[in-house]
Amino acid sequence: MIPLSRPCLDNAERDAVVRVLESGWLAHGPLNREFEEAFARLIGVEHAVSLNSCTSALHLAIEALGLDGEVVVPSFTFVASANAVFTAGATPVFADIDEATRNVDAQTIEAALTERTQAIMPVHFGGQACDMRAIVELANRRGLVVIEDAAETIGGTCDGQVAGSFGIAGCFSFFPTKNLTTGEGGMLVTDDDELAARVRSLSAHGISTHTVDREKAERPWYRAAELPGYNFRMSQVLAAIGVEQVGKLAAMNGRRRDHARFLDGALDGEVMVLPVERPNRMHVYQMYTVQVDTGFRDAFVRELRDLGVAASVHFDPPVHVQPCYRERWPGLRLPVTEKVSASIVTLPLYPHMTDAELETMAETVNACARRLTASAGVAR
Repeated sequence: MIPLSRPCLDNAERDAVVRVLESGWLAHGPLNREFEEAFARLIGVEHAVSLNSCTSALHLAIEALGLDGEVVVPSFTFVASANAVFTAGATPVFADIDEATRNVDAQTIEAALTERTQAIMPVHFGGQACDMRAIVELANRRGLVVIEDAAETIGGTCDGQVAGSFGIAGCFSFFPTKNLTTGEGGMLVTDDDELAARVRSLSAHGISTHTVDREKAERPWYRAAELPGYNFRMSQVLAAIGVEQVGKLAAMNGRRRDHARFLDGALDGEVMVLPVERPNRMHVYQMYTVQVDTGFRDAFVRELRDLGVAASVHFDPPVHVQPCYRERWPGLRLPVTEKVSASIVTLPLYPHMTDAELETMAETVNACARRLTASAGVAR
């Protein structure tokens, strides 16, 4: 079976974890700072706060900014994007997407704005950044803040600027399917000193001092909460993996791009809609997705899996038709989102795929798509 994804780990990560285990300091510690500093340099921002998930990062960004109105978010995303808005006390309002990139853009966002909108949360889908220049211009014109959900686009760029660095906050995921992994975990980045300090405190029970600094204090046991907070911290075990992964990111993303170029040339664009990379973007292919006829999409995915290609679907159903949100917004229609959700297929892609795996997958995918297209009588 060719898996959908596989984390790119080697002895460097193993040895880093062993060193932490042997040190006895397993909780949030000095390696978190090292990881945060390296990640901040990678994104090109002043501050990075390591957390237990991207969902926590999104939640804390909204809470720390005091948002309690509407936040525009795409429905074509993992439900965590909307959940973070809701659980932090704001209201998600769903925007449609551009079919070619599967991203929100300034036009689809503007259609969802109301007098209650306070923020825009663009989600960079599958490794390609949204058109952030236009989105930031819209936000500035309407007096809105921008919080980027960059969970799927670590290292991707728009106009040479790294995704996650355009808004007041950028939020990242280090789940094993992502371009950089710590197993579980996330990061919030920002250039705003006050936001960084508040998020750091909220993530650690409302205590503003760091364990590393308290160890040097006269009373290291003294911990006083300045506000009610959470335990959203990342352990030092995971941070150790992150330190090693940051240094490998450029090479891993380069491999993903090489694999995507191979698939662009090997897959049959007459029976599948292949992904596009906009001229001013650097796509880092956290996922390689195609679209097929909605009439046989599910059968296509099942057959590929039966034949040893672990294809999947991201994302179906879209968030606005999932039960907990459908009840709040009955009758909402997002036609492009619904079309893409019913036709999209995610194919395996990860840095250390072999040439043989890529060739086998392309042959299998083409054969299945051609046969199902012919059986369905779909015009080529």
